[in-house]
This record gives sequence, structure tokens and C-alpha cells, in this order.
Amino acid sequence: MSRMAAFDTKASPDECLASGEYPLTRRDLSEIAAMIYADAGIYLNESKASLVYSRLSKHIRNLGLGGFREYCSLVSSPAGAAERRDMLSHLTTNFTRFFRENHHFEHLRDAVLPGLIARAKAGGRVRIWSAACSDGQEPYSIALTILSVLPNAADFDIRILATDIDPKILAIARAGAYDVNALETVTPQMRKQHFQQTSINGREKWQIDDKVKRLITFNELNLMAQWPFKGPFDVIFCRNVVIYFDEPTQMKIWSRFATMLDGGGHLYIGHSERVSGDAKAVFDNIGITAYRYTGKHGGGR
Repeated sequence: MSRMAAFDTKASPDECLASGEYPLTRRDLSEIAAMIYADAGIYLNESKASLVYSRLSKHIRNLGLGGFREYCSLVSSPAGAAERRDMLSHLTTNFTRFFRENHHFEHLRDAVLPGLIARAKAGGRVRIWSAACSDGQEPYSIALTILSVLPNAADFDIRILATDIDPKILAIARAGAYDVNALETVTPQMRKQHFQQTSINGREKWQIDDKVKRLITFNELNLMAQWPFKGPFDVIFCRNVVIYFDEPTQMKIWSRFATMLDGGGHLYIGHSERVSGDAKAVFDNIGITAYRYTGKHGGGR
């Protein structure tokens, strides 16, 4: 089903789908949905009207605009390119936590890392990609898992690439400072070893240490754009992101991930996601939302 199929073309484009300080009409929502789909592959339909209203109405007021119609005119114009980018930040969901869906990190630690660490100790390279890293808790969880079995991991050619489409959330990820409630799923031992209590702007924070940070490179990346690297990666985490794409885009993303994985590489996805399309032929489902790539990467090692 295409993105536009979710909008009733026979219904009035001026019908209000969400109201409050400003009315959000079907035309407004359709235009916003078309832009967010073109820019990021994110699929919005009429059921998301309340979400769009709640995420954007305050911002429209802060911009001093008269409503959604004026806002749509701005973000669809060349002069509104920065605001269009900011719209993406407002509409993307950044819920995450340390060791979310912990069975993936257990599988990584027990089934995947022993072979990768043996390769690294023999002089080989290990590459892991957190493909939608949000505020950094996922790649830091990966790094903490690695350090739990190889404390001197930074001495070897082991690196984690962490990417996200939102530059604002990436700034938080790079800083690596979190509220205490974010550490509820971090073991006391890990907290003691790798976090320091500090104060930032008068607020208590827990700062992750440089030993963890050294394993990770954070870069901005739109999954819908060209990827400026060739891999191969040994592991890819892309969890609870593809679910926001329509089915054709999901199938495209799975196939693109396949081209980035080394033979025998692993892909971890979200709890509501399943590999689909042509990629199903080259992935074996080896656990709960865990897959092993059965093809061969053309570049080799």
C-alpha cells in the first residue's frame, strides 16, 4: 500500500482532523505526511493526526505563525529548509533505554562476541553498526557488553558506528550524560565501573566514561539516503525504526542491510518487526528478532 492510499481522496481536504489552538486539516496532514515520507521514509496516516498536532502545535506558536497552513507553506519552501529539518526532529520518536530488549545483548555476548573477539585478538577488524542510535543508549549498551568480556577492547580494532537522522538527539548521544532513571537497567557493577555522577546546569547526571566512548563513532545518517560506507559489518542493530516505514520501504531497507553484512553477520531488529521481501532468502531467523546473514559480502575481508 502506498503512503497516499491512507488518505481519503474523496473526503474534504479542509476537514479538521485535530483541533485546539490551530486546526489541523486533512490537507495539512497530507502535506506534512508527504514531506516526512520523502525525507525519511516515515509513514503517517490520518490516525496520526493527534500525534502530529501535539508534536507541532507548540512549535508553530513559538515560530509566531498563524497555524498549520502557514507552517506547511514555510516548510515546503526553499526558505524553510531548516524548519523542515526541524520538523523531522519533532515528529521522530526517540524512546530508548539501556539494554532495551536485553535478550539481544545476551545473544551478542554469548553467541557472537566470542568469535569476533578471537578475530580481533588475531589482528582482525570487528565492526558493529547501531543504525538508529537515538540518544546513544543502544550503542553504549553494545560497548558495555563488549567491555564486560574484553575490558581492553579499545586496544583492538573493534569499533561501533552509531548513526541517527536527528542531529539534536545525536548531540545528546555524543555527550553521554543521562538522568539517574535512565540507568535503571544498568547493573550496579557497570554503573560503578563506567559512569561518574556529575552536575550539569544544576541537574544531577551520570556521565559515561571515555573508555566506553572510545569504541563509538557517532554520525548523522538518513537511512533513506546513500550510505557513505561499504562495510562489511559483523553486527547491525536496527530496532523499532523500520516499523515506521511502509511495507515497500521496509523490504528495501532489509535488502540494503544484507549488502552491508559480512557472511555470517547478525542483524537485530525490533520486537514488532520481521524481515520481509527478498531479504528473507538470505537471513535465517535464529532467535527472537535476531537474524543471521547467510549470503556472502562481495568485498570480503
